[in-house]
Amino acid sequence: MIAKLGAHAGEGVSRRRRIHLILEGGHGGGLSGTVVEATLIALIVANVVAYSLQSVPWVEQRFWRQLEGFEIVSVAIFSIEYLLRLWTAPEDPLVPRGGPLLSRLRYGLKAMMVIDLLAVAPAIATFFMPFIDLRFLRLFRLLRLLKIARYSPALLTLAHVVKEERRALFGTLLLLLCAMVFAAAAMHAAEGAVQPRIFGTVPDAMWWAITTLTTVGYGDAVPITLIGRIVAGATMIVGLGLFALPVGIVATGFVNTIHRRDFIVTFGMLARVPLFHGFEPSVLSEIMSLLRAQFVPPGTVISARGEPAEAMYFVVSGEVDVELSRGNLRFHAGDFFGELSLLRKTMRHATVVTAVQSRLLMLSADDFAHLMQKHPALEKKLRETAAQTLKAIADADEIAQEEIRNSQPSP
Repeated sequence: MIAKLGAHAGEGVSRRRRIHLILEGGHGGGLSGTVVEATLIALIVANVVAYSLQSVPWVEQRFWRQLEGFEIVSVAIFSIEYLLRLWTAPEDPLVPRGGPLLSRLRYGLKAMMVIDLLAVAPAIATFFMPFIDLRFLRLFRLLRLLKIARYSPALLTLAHVVKEERRALFGTLLLLLCAMVFAAAAMHAAEGAVQPRIFGTVPDAMWWAITTLTTVGYGDAVPITLIGRIVAGATMIVGLGLFALPVGIVATGFVNTIHRRDFIVTFGMLARVPLFHGFEPSVLSEIMSLLRAQFVPPGTVISARGEPAEAMYFVVSGEVDVELSRGNLRFHAGDFFGELSLLRKTMRHATVVTAVQSRLLMLSADDFAHLMQKHPALEKKLRETAAQTLKAIADADEIAQEEIRNSQPSP
């Protein structure tokens, strides 16, 4: 059931991996990851507030030293963060392998890394080239607000939806452009002779068309003839329909993406898990009602070393890596993990990360205890399999032999 242990990692790689988990894992990176994430989010928000206050003359005159000092500290922190992310890039399972330099280059070309660079590069340029007026580059400081997308699953999901629905959204954009041209041409024909300054040409009328289609209506271009007002009314109605399309497309895609994370648990899924072989359908039905299905992308931290044990997981499809201090274990479809901490009621002793896109079944700690108490046969079978896992981990000197003997099923 258990793959062979990977090669032992060096101390430098272990340190690099820990930093990667802290930066990328968030709550999965343990207490350090949570603190770093919260600190960076607070710093991003503070930078936006400072940028806004700097536009107020009396604030700029009175607190310019404090604002400049805060900017220097912020740039230093964001620069260190960027360099650390670049250094730990080889630890990201989503980065194609090709040597340390090539993997870091590919990682640096990711959208969020480009945003990280643009958020600090202009400020660094002003430090080294004070003789050049680069005040217009202050706008790039607002890119730091986009950095917060890294810590918001909702924003990342929304970006994924926009990418998935780009063809439909592009189609609505073409419809909007066509409606704008037709509305501008119709208004030019209806009002061009009456208001030549505003509707004298089709390009001039396009400004009115786009403000009317979007229902903004600045009032700087208003039809005065009956035919012009009829055209304007029709344009407003068309605009409401056209702008409802992309909203509906994005909303539907967002809901569908969220629903795809949780899929229906079936007997077929349970049949893939050897642990459940041989049990009555009534028992499987009870287990099904307690399991929660998850669709997990690659590189996701499922549980981290030192966290409280809150659930165990079954791998329906895909692969996950159990990262130990002296090597790794890989679990495949049909395997399960997390039961050791629940059986021994201890903290997590390893970090588990999905190696590829995987489907998992999660059983909470409370439901686990309920099943073990109600079905002793299931508990015995689980302990037998858990003993094999403990032996594999013991090969990496992670757990003492005494714990292995204690985990053996009682006769």
